[in-house]
Amino acid sequence: MRAPRRGGMAWRYFGDARSTLVAPQLLLLQVAHPVVGAGVADHSAFRAAPWPRLVRTLLSLSTVVYGGQRAATEEARRLVRVHAPMKGTDSSGRPYRALDPEAYHWVHATLVKGPVDAQRLFCRGMTQGEVEEYYREMRDVGRVWGLKDRHLPPDWAAFSAYYDDMVDNRLEDNRSVRDVLDELTHPAKPFRRLPGPLWRPFAAVAAHYALLVTVGTLPPRLRERLGLGWDPGRERSLRRFALAVRVLMTLVPPPLRIGVSLGIAHWATHRPGIDPAARRPLGAW
Repeated sequence: MRAPRRGGMAWRYFGDARSTLVAPQLLLLQVAHPVVGAGVADHSAFRAAPWPRLVRTLLSLSTVVYGGQRAATEEARRLVRVHAPMKGTDSSGRPYRALDPEAYHWVHATLVKGPVDAQRLFCRGMTQGEVEEYYREMRDVGRVWGLKDRHLPPDWAAFSAYYDDMVDNRLEDNRSVRDVLDELTHPAKPFRRLPGPLWRPFAAVAAHYALLVTVGTLPPRLRERLGLGWDPGRERSLRRFALAVRVLMTLVPPPLRIGVSLGIAHWATHRPGIDPAARRPLGAW
């Protein structure tokens, strides 16, 4: 049950700036699981306050991957405490609880797969050896989050088979899926006082590319199930955007590609009120 080591594959790729471009797709995949979707619909402030929800998610993920062993363990325990009371009945009358192992693992699985897809789309992609090492480290992250070995496929091939089976047989359309798509189409202002005329042009561009990447990187069978259109013209637009990102990121030194995630983790583990005894250098075991 180890947090990622400094310089390892998870450290190198999970918080890469390119991975953030597929973050909306990961959220869509997560809420397409019936348990996650019902929990978000009933217990999350996503629709009312998407930006604070995004910030909390970034703080949590960056702490687990880049905050060191003690910070990762404490954050995992906090997540369990927060999610334990979340239970209810979904719109189809099915009972659910947020800590359902299948749903909890599915959220972890999307976070495992996203950076691999981002590297494949926005740069050269990981080698098979890198993918295997990355998966071993992210499997350890799953253990930190409280998942048992029986819930975690042993290697990348088994994980890929599990992932495909979930997409084919468990994911569905629901209210939370539609809420995510609506937010991507009409992004809320990050600050109330931000003037609408300043925000609207930026929001239009952001919405266009967020939807392009999100819809374009979904498994085609799920995209069809959700009724999301796709055509050769959009595919070409996605490839052009990916090429532009690829070229721009060659200008960014590798250590800076995870700079935002490192900064978030440092703030999360060193901000006022954090027990000094719990502080460790980023990535320390």
